[in-house]
Amino acid sequence: MKDTVTKIGLSIRCTDPDWRDLAHNIDEALEAGVGYVELPLYQLDVIAGARILHDRLARVRAVTEGRGARYTMHGHLAINLMDEPHRLSLHRTLLAANIEVAAALGAIHLVVHSGFAGKGPAAAIEDAYARQREALHAAGELAQAAGIVLCVENIFEFTGARITALPGRLARELAAIAHPCVQATFDFSHGHLHCAMLGADFMAEAKALSPFARHLHVHDSFGRPADFWTFSQTEALAFGTGDLHLPLGWGSVPFDRLAAECRFPAGVVADIELQERYWSELKGCIEATRAFAARLLS
Repeated sequence: MKDTVTKIGLSIRCTDPDWRDLAHNIDEALEAGVGYVELPLYQLDVIAGARILHDRLARVRAVTEGRGARYTMHGHLAINLMDEPHRLSLHRTLLAANIEVAAALGAIHLVVHSGFAGKGPAAAIEDAYARQREALHAAGELAQAAGIVLCVENIFEFTGARITALPGRLARELAAIAHPCVQATFDFSHGHLHCAMLGADFMAEAKALSPFARHLHVHDSFGRPADFWTFSQTEALAFGTGDLHLPLGWGSVPFDRLAAECRFPAGVVADIELQERYWSELKGCIEATRAFAARLLS
């Protein structure tokens, strides 16, 4: 057993359209004790119509540079490389712009969501996976040239009308792509929820994906789908439903078993995605994440 994670990160927000809160949020993350900050490209307004607004990107870079932070980046959440063929070129063009922005801001990893497709015949779903494999390999070439790693994040079925890869299926897709710059972001809570929805064995799925997981999204939940109405975030917490982004230990993600039974690549980034409502728990969450990271097997 050895410490395979040398990088602890924190996802931040940027809610001001002119980035007036960005410097504060970066500094706050560093002061809390992390070395990496995950920038939210989906909130930075530096891409329009899949084209980079270079003057605005330069203004963001003026904020991020020189703060003592190292960066990862979360790309646009709606990029879907399993979309219908007539829309796929737009997704691919936007992903290429995401890669360029990530490199310009010094990010080592760019997180993008795994694709999703409408439920339908098995052949149509397999065609969608094939489109994603080809697009991700091409994006991997761009990422490699830019000096970053594209980390594909497992998500879950937000509605009953579409499908997305379980962690084990994502692992098989990445193995088939076989590109050094196309790896995984393993979101433990997403996997916990998705497996509960489909009756899959979470630990078996986790063991399949973990060797590809150069990036981790660390937060807790109860693996309980949000399949009934709740009034507020507080009520969802009370019921334990949905993707709650809780501090470690509040939910039922089996972090002890993940650390003991899964094998991860050396030098992964363990990025904390904490719901802002629980920000008062941040320092304890960082300590718990660091302790979890120190137990990972390579």
